[in-house]
Amino acid sequence: MAATLAQVLRHFGPQYLRAHALSTPQARAWRAIVACRTPALGGQQLRCDGCGAQQWRWHSCRNRHCPQCQTQAREAWRAARLAELLDVPYCHLVFTLPHELNALAAMHPRWVYDTLMQCTAATLTEFAADVRWLGGIGAFTLVLHTWTQDLRRHLHVHALMACGALSSDARAQGTASWIEPKRSPNFLFPVQALSRVFRGKFIQALQDASDAGVLPRDPAATGSARRQRVQTLRQRDWVVYAKTPLAGPAAVLDYLARYTHRTAIGNERLVAIDGDEVRLRVRALATGGKRTIALDGTQFIGRLLQHVLPAGFKRIRHYGLLAPAAKAERLARARQLLAMPAPNPQAREDAQAFMRRVAAIEIDRCPHCKTGHWLTLQVLLPLRGQAQAASAASCRGPP
Repeated sequence: MAATLAQVLRHFGPQYLRAHALSTPQARAWRAIVACRTPALGGQQLRCDGCGAQQWRWHSCRNRHCPQCQTQAREAWRAARLAELLDVPYCHLVFTLPHELNALAAMHPRWVYDTLMQCTAATLTEFAADVRWLGGIGAFTLVLHTWTQDLRRHLHVHALMACGALSSDARAQGTASWIEPKRSPNFLFPVQALSRVFRGKFIQALQDASDAGVLPRDPAATGSARRQRVQTLRQRDWVVYAKTPLAGPAAVLDYLARYTHRTAIGNERLVAIDGDEVRLRVRALATGGKRTIALDGTQFIGRLLQHVLPAGFKRIRHYGLLAPAAKAERLARARQLLAMPAPNPQAREDAQAFMRRVAAIEIDRCPHCKTGHWLTLQVLLPLRGQAQAASAASCRGPP
């Protein structure tokens, strides 16, 4: 049978929950995905004013782990970033944690994810401030991903960074300047040097946290085990990868939007539920195409749930010129130095109004007669009381 993520959770969920308990964020994500665009969340019954066709339109859950809810969120995020791009090339870098830290991430995900993003940001900020490379304040966005194509744990951060920097004396209107990369317009930093600094920062943060006792469930439970882990981490070459630089704000925005609201797996990659297995498409690295693999249904759910983020965790973060505290002033100065026109609020408002109008036409026009529009006949409120309590109980696992 064909599959969606909600169908997989309904089909294999009872078996999985008999042997596993869910954390609060996992249970919340599970309930949202299963209820998304079903009567559980309510909706409207519609009728076409042209041909009389009727349909129900159910509400979305808007959970960030739900593959059905990310397109609209991604486009809204993309529209909000239009005024923040600079007319310079951008570089895409990927910072990856060694798999020796996966066990620690399973026990302390918030600390590992936060430290990964903080060390990545500190590394890029340090290199941007170094006069050998830029000597100013960079502009970059980080996006955390935790998965591989087959849903294994693979902790890495995508960084999209402007090729250039604002001089650190940006407040002095007469002396501030835009600094271009020293080697070439499209080259920022050597990845080998980034890797060494990134590794050093993370290992130091790990040792400080261990000494302070903030990792009580560390799988490396003894001092000897922790020292052995640090030694292994120091001997490893930590992977920092730089992709081909991108030119032009439009290309940059489209490129970044692919990563910001991506979920661990989308419905388009789920092929079928086949007996006790889930078949899914993954990237075929040798050919660059796709291949189909099969995972046991409960194994699939277990792998999926390890990518549910801690409550309130921000997986998209902005730094340097884009840091919220000074973004307006610094971006305005950078745009001025790059001879870019100031953003036109009215143009942005008109563009957003146009998109709303286009979206409304696409949503409200009847697909049967192509001319009529949907009218609301009745509204169904979200399920409450016993039905909602039963849904919550199904995600608690064994007592």
